[in-house]
Amino acid sequence: MELNKSDNRGNWSSKLGFILAAAGSAIGLGNIWAYPSKVADNGGAAFILIYVLCCFLVGYPIMVSELAIGRKTGKSPFGAFRSFGAPKFFGIVGLWGILCGFMILSFYNVVAGWTLSYVFEEIFFFAGNADLANWFGDLGNGHKNAVFSIIFMFLTIGIITGGVAEGIEKATKIMMPALLAILLFMIAFVFTQDGASEGLIYYIKPDFSKITFDLFFKAMGQAFFSLSLGMGTLITYGSYLNKKANIPQAAFYVTMADLSIAFLAGLLIIPAMFVAQSSGVTIFDEAGNLIASTTLVFNALPNLFHSMHPLLGLFSGVLFFLLLSMAALTSTISLLEVPVSYVIDEFKVKRKVAAYIIGFAILSVSLAIAYNLNLIDLFSTIFNDIGLPLGGFMISIFLVYVWKTNNALIELNNGYDGIDSSFFGKLWPFMVKYISPVLIGIVFFQTIYSLIR
Repeated sequence: MELNKSDNRGNWSSKLGFILAAAGSAIGLGNIWAYPSKVADNGGAAFILIYVLCCFLVGYPIMVSELAIGRKTGKSPFGAFRSFGAPKFFGIVGLWGILCGFMILSFYNVVAGWTLSYVFEEIFFFAGNADLANWFGDLGNGHKNAVFSIIFMFLTIGIITGGVAEGIEKATKIMMPALLAILLFMIAFVFTQDGASEGLIYYIKPDFSKITFDLFFKAMGQAFFSLSLGMGTLITYGSYLNKKANIPQAAFYVTMADLSIAFLAGLLIIPAMFVAQSSGVTIFDEAGNLIASTTLVFNALPNLFHSMHPLLGLFSGVLFFLLLSMAALTSTISLLEVPVSYVIDEFKVKRKVAAYIIGFAILSVSLAIAYNLNLIDLFSTIFNDIGLPLGGFMISIFLVYVWKTNNALIELNNGYDGIDSSFFGKLWPFMVKYISPVLIGIVFFQTIYSLIR
């Protein structure tokens, strides 16, 4: 039975457009900064090896599952689960994913605003206006946080109102190549600085003594979160795919794009840390542990730029924080699209109206967070650390026990003729039945244990 799709929801105009949009959803501040910080703190290339394995053992099978569910139904997570006649419980799972995306965006929008405010911090620092530079660079300034949260939300809403092909797809076709170009330029520049070679060795030399269960859990969590799994983003993006799309191939490209940008971010950030350290900036504490990533992005690196020749420092600082802003924006648009798609599907509201209603609702929460940054840790724990693994686990349970992997393979055969007899067709059902849900469950319960012990 072919489930009905709404004709006015929109569709991707090309395979490349979908891959760039899905990769943009995955590539955000986490890839540009959280990944390099975790690599630096967990054995360098040893962490990278485990992270890559986790992306393919856990992330890739679940990504294929989410995209298949979305394309089959042509609906947002809530409507997708209900379309199969599944128990009402799974409708709640869909709503939970939407809520997680809503709440994650509420604090992510504040952090994204910081990246944009630091573009101005760099400009005014090199213009010699210390007061304005300090105002734009003060992360605890509630008024400043609110202003840039509003700006970033309007940027996000503006792209979402353009629709799937003319809004999300067109924007990511520009931003993703630009992000890659800036990354490559910054890497080339940092490699010419004193201390960069030491950072490169630190990055690519594995310390296998640090491979522990704890490292495995960290790599698993980073892989899961960096690929935008568990909150319904990829179900929503999958709902805009046509039947000719080869979902396993597209998911592979998205996974590889995510890994590639993360690796390049490490090539930039970790050598840059050591360059900053060689100029007197504190990178490690007395015990030899990496200091907080927030401090490193918004303190250590600006100090590095400030120590350069004025023109070079201005150019590098502005370029770096524009890079972070673009990385953040590719994620905020995907986070907003999930609840917007839900409102369009379930309440038959026009896209522009839905985008402004949901955008303003999220912004109201962001403004509260802007004046009370302690809420970031609380919301991140509930909706990111706990909510996403729970959502991903339930998606795998739904596919295996409600939709069934055989039925899912029939859907995946569209765009991949002969999938049943292929290596993928034989391996993927085993992975999604046994490997992925077990590993996700381990990460979930480990997270809960670490919070209550």
